[in-house]
Amino acid sequence: MEEANQSVVFEFIILGLCDSWELQDFLLVIFSSLYLITILGNIFIVIIIITNLHLHSPMYFLLANLSFIDFCLSSVTTPKMITDFLKENKTISFGGCMCQIFFGHFFGGGEMVLLVSMAYDRYVAICKPLHYSSIMNRYMCIGLVMTSWITGFVHSASQLIMIAKLPFCGPRELDSFFCDIPLVIKLACIDTYILEMLINVDSGVLATICFILLLSSYSHILFTVCLHSKGGASKALSTCTAHIIVVVFFFGPCIFIYLWPVSISWVDKFLAVFYAVITPLLNPAIYTLRNKEIKNAIKRLVC
Repeated sequence: MEEANQSVVFEFIILGLCDSWELQDFLLVIFSSLYLITILGNIFIVIIIITNLHLHSPMYFLLANLSFIDFCLSSVTTPKMITDFLKENKTISFGGCMCQIFFGHFFGGGEMVLLVSMAYDRYVAICKPLHYSSIMNRYMCIGLVMTSWITGFVHSASQLIMIAKLPFCGPRELDSFFCDIPLVIKLACIDTYILEMLINVDSGVLATICFILLLSSYSHILFTVCLHSKGGASKALSTCTAHIIVVVFFFGPCIFIYLWPVSISWVDKFLAVFYAVITPLLNPAIYTLRNKEIKNAIKRLVC
């Protein structure tokens, strides 16, 4: 009788960002505009880099891949969130939920490794300028990008394998606007303490290794430039500020969502929005506004 009374969950109820219809109408306009700008901005950067011969260098090759990943990352959850603003009953199928989790971690994990690759590119350019062309050759660039995609896939697949077979028999409400592991795993019908630890270790190892490599790269850049040039610190910061800003914006929410959860609903939702919606928008804006060569390429295209 106990098994008969349990019902298998085929879909989850999404509570969304708020209950007010007036506020949802306002957020519909805001997030639709942000998503459109994000998509157009990232596609525009990719096209600019592909079509402009002056930008055919390792740094811009990696930047084009970052814009493509941001385009994909923003498309995992934002369209669903936008359409849900128009619905009274917000639901997502079990398969759709698993897809959001897989692709969110796939593109997110890939972006972590790609940011490390971009830091390594700046390290070689500033600390070993005479060997830059030989180290950052075509094969190295392709290898770095392939490593980011493969790492993202392995990370995401390992996360999905651990939760896809969990029994879900109710409750089925997700207090967010998309499916993510910390929320979904709480709805399982069994004790998931050990599984949560394994998932945190999986995410934590990748994020920690990437963050340490990033800190090491930029610290070495600062040290090298300060050692060999007057006013080197300001010059190094001017060169790498855009990268550092992106790293802070990307890893900040990740730390609080996956490694150091605050368990406060509105804070979790704010960080999730920042990670899924704002960060993919800020990346092209930061790199475009702070990069003279891209701005010159845009001027030549417009003129």
